[in-house]
Amino acid sequence: MNVIGKKIREIRMREGLTQEQLATQCCLLGFDLSRSTLAKIESQNRQITDYDIIGFAKALRVSEGEFFKTIK
Repeated sequence: MNVIGKKIREIRMREGLTQEQLATQCCLLGFDLSRSTLAKIESQNRQITDYDIIGFAKALRVSEGEFFKTIK
């Protein structure tokens, strides 16, 4: 389980991205991620590493700290 999956989903949706689009953006930045893995992360069914957090921050163009702000 992870605590930031919901926040990743919130930011992705705010940016108007599908899971497929975000997974593609991650791959283009060298962060190998499939859409199904992203779905597991967003549903908090897959653990993530600090490397994952850095990759998501780059792909979503936010700071790593953004993922730890209060989830609505």
